[in-house]
Amino acid sequence: MDIDIIFKIAAVGLIVAVLNQVLSRSGKEEYTMITTLSGIIIVLMMVIPYITELFRTVKSVFGL
Repeated sequence: MDIDIIFKIAAVGLIVAVLNQVLSRSGKEEYTMITTLSGIIIVLMMVIPYITELFRTVKSVFGL
């Protein structure tokens, strides 16, 4: 597993945190939820291939 994915997830988290602070300070609380959800979706799309690889490895180890 590459260490790059951890840095990418951290970068998305930092960007989402900064955007949430800026949006909440400017009084646009409804957009903070959308920003948070979009950050979660982006991270899930980045992690799904690794989860698929994990399930394949577990399946091959246990012979399922």
